[in-house]
Amino acid sequence: MDLVPALEEPLKQPLKSVLGPATAKVMAEHLGLHTVGDLLHHYPRRYEERGQLTHLADLPMDEHVTVVAQVADARLHSFASAKAPRGKGQRLEVTITDGSGRLQLVFFGNGVHKPHKDLLPGTRAMFSGKVSLFNRRLQLAHPAYELLRGDSEESVETWAGALIPIYPATAKLESWKIGKAVQTVLPSAQEALDPLPDSLREGRGLVPLPEALLKIHRPQTKADVAGARDRLKWDEAFVLQVALARRRHTDAQLPAVARRPKPDGLLTAFDDRLPFTLTEGQRKVSGEIFDDLATEHPMHRLLQGEVGSGKTLVALRAMLATVDAGGQAAMLAPTEVLAQQHHRSIVEMMGELAEGGMLGGTEHATKVVLLTGSMGVAARRQAMLDLVTGEAGVVIGTHALIEDKVQFHDLGLVVVDEQHRFGVEQRDALRGKGKQPPHLLVMTATPIPRTVAMTVFGDLETSVLDQLPAGRSPIASHVVPAADKPHFLARAWERVREEVQGGHQAYVVCPRIGDEEDDPKKSGKKKSPEDEAEKRPPLAVLDVADHLANGPLHGLRVEVLHGRMHPDDKDAVMRRFAAGDTDVLVATTVIEVGVNVPNATAMVIMDADRFGVSQLHQLRGRVGRGSAPGLCLLVTEMPEASAARQRLGAVASTLDGFELSRLDLEQRREGDVLGQAQSGARTSLRVLAVIEDEEIIAEAREEATAVVAADPELTGLPGLRTALDALLDAEREQYLEMG
Repeated sequence: MDLVPALEEPLKQPLKSVLGPATAKVMAEHLGLHTVGDLLHHYPRRYEERGQLTHLADLPMDEHVTVVAQVADARLHSFASAKAPRGKGQRLEVTITDGSGRLQLVFFGNGVHKPHKDLLPGTRAMFSGKVSLFNRRLQLAHPAYELLRGDSEESVETWAGALIPIYPATAKLESWKIGKAVQTVLPSAQEALDPLPDSLREGRGLVPLPEALLKIHRPQTKADVAGARDRLKWDEAFVLQVALARRRHTDAQLPAVARRPKPDGLLTAFDDRLPFTLTEGQRKVSGEIFDDLATEHPMHRLLQGEVGSGKTLVALRAMLATVDAGGQAAMLAPTEVLAQQHHRSIVEMMGELAEGGMLGGTEHATKVVLLTGSMGVAARRQAMLDLVTGEAGVVIGTHALIEDKVQFHDLGLVVVDEQHRFGVEQRDALRGKGKQPPHLLVMTATPIPRTVAMTVFGDLETSVLDQLPAGRSPIASHVVPAADKPHFLARAWERVREEVQGGHQAYVVCPRIGDEEDDPKKSGKKKSPEDEAEKRPPLAVLDVADHLANGPLHGLRVEVLHGRMHPDDKDAVMRRFAAGDTDVLVATTVIEVGVNVPNATAMVIMDADRFGVSQLHQLRGRVGRGSAPGLCLLVTEMPEASAARQRLGAVASTLDGFELSRLDLEQRREGDVLGQAQSGARTSLRVLAVIEDEEIIAEAREEATAVVAADPELTGLPGLRTALDALLDAEREQYLEMG
């Protein structure tokens, strides 16, 4: 982060290495540490206490102890084992004594050579390890030890009482080697430039940066660790929030055309035809959006709302307001299924108002066009003509909208649905299609905890829709433990039959399609321990549909839907399901976002443990969209005590998406809050936890906004500028530029 010349010194360079060339190479390749500053910011994950010095006579079981003792004898034994069948296994047994008692130490395998040389009878040393019982005798297996040369009482006390830093390490480089490397570069910490303004640091009682770096790596007490972590958390939160505040400040300087709806225009005509009144939340959020649209710099707003809270309606009203004001509005959807569905539902909601230029269209009507990659040439050409002439006020499409050939007459508003599915470049390309930067509204149905919104989407203002419209039904969710209780799964299929007999429909969701390669080597993905424990591949749509149609759901109309089908086929399947001509739709997560069939009341999610918490919540939101109550069954073969089962239990126990998103985040950790979506880089947050440190992030945002307002170029804060440059390497800078 705060890298200055001494801290910018490479760990590995041709003529002189700060560290040995082999160590520097491993650090660069496996830990991404290239400079002295990188290494100083590689903080310990936790600290071991060697424990107070313990007499051998009163050793506690299962505790980490440190003893000072003399080697009485050391013997090397050979033995046969599965790994060394010819009796070539080696075990070193060392007996130590401190006058109060005796204790056995044991070392195995390749680990015997060094202690065999070091621990000769008569040698005095400190030993540190966990006490265990073997053959009814206490022992320490593979203890750490430090030989005592010259009987310095002081070295005994400091060594025993110290907190031992445990670093994030790799198989190629153990934590204690990283610790030694840090020790080598620690003097450079004195030259670290402080990114925090003095007034902020002093006002909040934070220690200076060089002191924080010394104390995080070499703490004397737990208070040292706490003080250092508080300080370093502030660095991370503040520098990140300054980056975002500068982004907002720059955006505020950009010109945009203010879009105010006409008093009795298209928006009024649309509102008059709505068969229901808007919820309080929809009115409030629409107000925030209309205020932004009326300004002469681009709106950057994130609209987050639970599944079914009516975000599409709010976005449509913003689009119609833009058309009213003489501009065009584009909605970008992540999949063709969703783009087609949005187009269908928007045209239905608008009725004759969507028939601009056609017979039957009213005076305020505009044209609503769809543009996707798989449309026929003639339909595509017509849609593009409608856009360039301005005939079409509203366009809904996939990333086909971004292609160079697509030109707009006057693009005023871009609505991005499910932001996390679009690359930065794609959003940027669409924004570049306006004569001036268009207003931007980003929608997500994944509830985002407030602090994450302040970090990941910190350059956007946030609106939240947390009220469900009247008429939405509650969804009951249950975990179905298929391995422990197979009869529960049989009952699940009976429930699906009952829903269909009651005139309703059901979804069955599977993690996989079923026609892909099953060779695990080809997937290239590292398996989680839970996947390893369960060798079978995830259930697939094609297999499950076949099994259900010929087995538990025999006689019902079962169809499949997945991402590799031809777009026309997908659309036909969705139309049949929406019309009620299909009883059960067996699908992948293509139905996760936006699919709206009010008559579908039941969902069975197979291998539910293979999905993330937020994804399960999204999927579940597809049922209970009408007046009949919804049912969601989470099928898993995971054992009751597993983390996966607990996660599913949490999903079943609450319908509060914000609560679940916190849980999801706690389990996945934050990723790289700036670059993860684009680069998969290592996290830029080392000590700051987005969930736990909510207060620090909120305060840092306020401080950052004030600092940037007073000095946008940060001319008076060279340390902060340096820290920003280090945080915003070219890739992340671009990410913020486009976000």
